[in-house]
Order: sequence, then C-alpha cells, then structure tokens
Amino acid sequence: MGKSKRTSEGQYLPLPYAQLKSDAWRSLSGAAVRLWLELHTRYNGGNNGVLTLSFAEASEALNMGKATVKRAYGELVDKGFLALEREGNWYNRRAHEWRLTTKQMQTVRGKVSATQDWHRFRAKKTERGSGLEPSQLSVVPFENPKAVHGSVLKPVRAKKTL
Repeated sequence: MGKSKRTSEGQYLPLPYAQLKSDAWRSLSGAAVRLWLELHTRYNGGNNGVLTLSFAEASEALNMGKATVKRAYGELVDKGFLALEREGNWYNRRAHEWRLTTKQMQTVRGKVSATQDWHRFRAKKTERGSGLEPSQLSVVPFENPKAVHGSVLKPVRAKKTL
C-alpha cells in the first residue's frame, strides 16, 4: 500500500477563476464575502441544504451588526450564491436552513448537482456623467466675479452754483 495523500493542512475551499471574475462575485460587499466563507466552514460535504447560521451567531462570529448580517444574507441570495431551503422559526428557536449553490446537495433520492445560480446574475450598468450630450450643453464663458468691497462707488459731482 502507498502513502496516503492527506496532509495535515485540513480542509480548504477552492475558488474557481470563473467565480472570482464574475460580476456577481465582484459586486459582493465585504460582509457578504465573509458570511459566505463562514457558511463554507460549516459545510462538511453532506449537509448542504441544512446549513444553519443564525443572524445572532453570525453577528458574533464575524464581529458585524445583525442588520449588516441580514443585508449580507440578502445580497448572497440576490446574487445567486445562497438559497433559502427552509425558513427558520423565532418561537421554536430554529435558524434558517441554507443551501450553497456552489456545492452539490445530498437528498433522499441521491446527489443533486450544484446549481451555480450566480452565473445568471447580471450587474446593472452605471451611467456616468450628466447624461446630456455635448451638443445640448450651453457654453458659458468663464468670467471672474468682480469683487465689491464696501459701499457701491458713485461718481462725485460738483454742486451747481447759481
């Protein structure tokens, strides 16, 4: 028998260039990237679709506010990196169950391929400038304003004598 190829480095997360260069990835906020990486630390190869990380737990682990965590979750869902599989319940103290769209999912019927929903994201083009064509602009010559100090100057006229 040959040596095992396992090293003591532990698990790792491959990030494909196609994903890193995508509009979806490049438009993520720092908080969303940190949350996405934290969710990957909870993925063990067979629990995709039942990943749990509450807002409070993520807030504490990532040193972010709960509102920031909530925005980051929304951003990851909107851009296709995360999907909500089962909504949590505050009263029963259950966190949402999430699915990473970059990983395959194990179901009762077998494995389901990764959906890679982030491929469908298209960034909105930002318009730059004033939006006016150069021909529509009126050109006003630049003129330095005249400085007026004190009262308005009036010419001195001699008094009329009779």
